[in-house]
Amino acid sequence: MSEISAFIEMSFSENRGYHHFEFEIPVRISTMLSERSTESLTMSPTTVAISEALPPLQHQYSAVRQLSETLCRPLEIEDYGIQSMADVSPPKWHLAHTTWFFETFLLCPFLKNYNVFHPKYSYLFNSYYEAVGNRHPRAQRGLLSRPTVAEVYQYRAYVNDAMRSLFSSVPLSAEMTALITLGLHHEQQHQELLLTDIKHIFATNPLRPAYRPAAPKTALTATAPPLRFVEFSGGLHTIGHQQSGFAFDNESPAHRVYLQDFALASRLVTNGEYQEFIEAGGLTA
Repeated sequence: MSEISAFIEMSFSENRGYHHFEFEIPVRISTMLSERSTESLTMSPTTVAISEALPPLQHQYSAVRQLSETLCRPLEIEDYGIQSMADVSPPKWHLAHTTWFFETFLLCPFLKNYNVFHPKYSYLFNSYYEAVGNRHPRAQRGLLSRPTVAEVYQYRAYVNDAMRSLFSSVPLSAEMTALITLGLHHEQQHQELLLTDIKHIFATNPLRPAYRPAAPKTALTATAPPLRFVEFSGGLHTIGHQQSGFAFDNESPAHRVYLQDFALASRLVTNGEYQEFIEAGGLTA
């Protein structure tokens, strides 16, 4: 394992506590703002067609990176910089931090003559990667009015352009492929965090802003099948990552554990069943 790969594995071990707790083209911010309230949270047919024509890993890169920006389309410009508590990050920080990852671990070491977008971004948008250097205090991320939202989107476009050059200019080694894959899973983690943080940001606002307009109500005709419990035998079982695909470091090594006999429900709980649980006092018991 190379020093970079070993460092990434170590960093994710340190970073996982943070994640669990917190739960291609340059974009003109003025255009994005005017379209934000009406655009669907899906990529346009043209974007999908272009993306799907790319090699598999580059297609995945394009799709994941685009989704982060798509998730921000319902936001107003004022929403991007809010940090409603120390454990929540502003949306623009998520957009920049996930970009910093690719710049730091792919472009700087592997793309010849690459110039960083801004020399101070490595300090502002580092998270828990202590081996890379110092970082801006996490609880003070919401105090940063600069860089602006427009500059963060320019940063993403700049790095995306450079990543396209990386994909086309050099054969991807096994190490580079592993780092890109890790970076994409890292950004998908932050997409979950982004939505969680936006929810908290909106929840602390007395106006109770909505992330998206409510979907039209539809009559439900289907009924859930009866809920039953499926029993499983205990004993020694092997758990943990055992395949050749991607896995985080805490999913391996595979190991054996002893389990008592247990049972799982045959399906998910419905909203109606959960409502009955609430009305029966289940949340106060």
